[in-house]
Amino acid sequence: MRQRSGVTRATTPPRVTVVGSLNTDISLAVPHLPGPGETVLSAASAVIGGGGKGANQAVAAARLGAAVRMVGCCGDDEFGARLRAALAAEGVDASGVRKVAGAASGVALITVDAAGENSIAVAAGANGLAGPDEVTAAFAAPCEALVASAEIPAGVLAGVLGRAREAGVTCVLNLAPAPPAAGGLLAGGVDWLVGTEPEAAAVLGRPVTGEAGGAPAAASALARMGARHAVVTLGAAGAVLAHAPDAAGAAGTVTVPGFRVASVDSVGAGDAFVAALAVALAAGVEPADAVRAACAAGAAATTRRGAQAALPRPADVLAATGTPWPVAGP
Repeated sequence: MRQRSGVTRATTPPRVTVVGSLNTDISLAVPHLPGPGETVLSAASAVIGGGGKGANQAVAAARLGAAVRMVGCCGDDEFGARLRAALAAEGVDASGVRKVAGAASGVALITVDAAGENSIAVAAGANGLAGPDEVTAAFAAPCEALVASAEIPAGVLAGVLGRAREAGVTCVLNLAPAPPAAGGLLAGGVDWLVGTEPEAAAVLGRPVTGEAGGAPAAASALARMGARHAVVTLGAAGAVLAHAPDAAGAAGTVTVPGFRVASVDSVGAGDAFVAALAVALAAGVEPADAVRAACAAGAAATTRRGAQAALPRPADVLAATGTPWPVAGP
């Protein structure tokens, strides 16, 4: 690959493998998110579509120019058939998606308020049955970057991380949601860790609220726990990137500002961020530039409603943020 004018130009599409969940999303637009015991009426019809952090990340990576393989589990039901078909329609290789007999596919119930904030409840279904077969499938074909997201059992994540270290494959671990065993997952080492402020707080056991509220220190602490690069995302404010401590024990941090866009729905923005980061890294983009590209893709995803429906292509990133997507084709 070669670089020209800030763009990494690959001779072949960067290869990305995603190990994670596949869900059917049922979304409702509501005037405000319901509180405990409250019923909130939606003025619009429910929107049903493909989702799950893993599938969202796979679709986002494909739209941003990567050759993508998806590894995970779905049920032998109608939802599962639709999920596999949706991946194939986006050009994602779904041969690593295992159909589990007798299991129901994962389902997510999503409410989105007028400001674009969301609340999500997930029934894992077949996602919770991922196991050693998925660890093996993750390494059935070569890739430049592998993404593992935490809507599947922690044992699968541990297996994938271990195999990635042995094979020297760049791995991006997305602790969304952060499992109880998160500290143990990091102890063995991971190339990249990505989490929101609440996810970082869950791992560290202390509040993390924005750049002034401890995000840089949190990213540094996560790097000291075993991540070579740790990213704490700050929503519209951008992200903080920390590097693993050097020989002197210092862990440097970089704050990457966000992009001002007309946000209508934040569902899927985090998945767009993770996918964009993986594609950029797979194409050889430098760490801080890769995080900036990920911030732009995440911001662009908030300008349309839905999860997979809103995941951006390079032209969408440019239109929403004024930032060219840094990975060009041959």
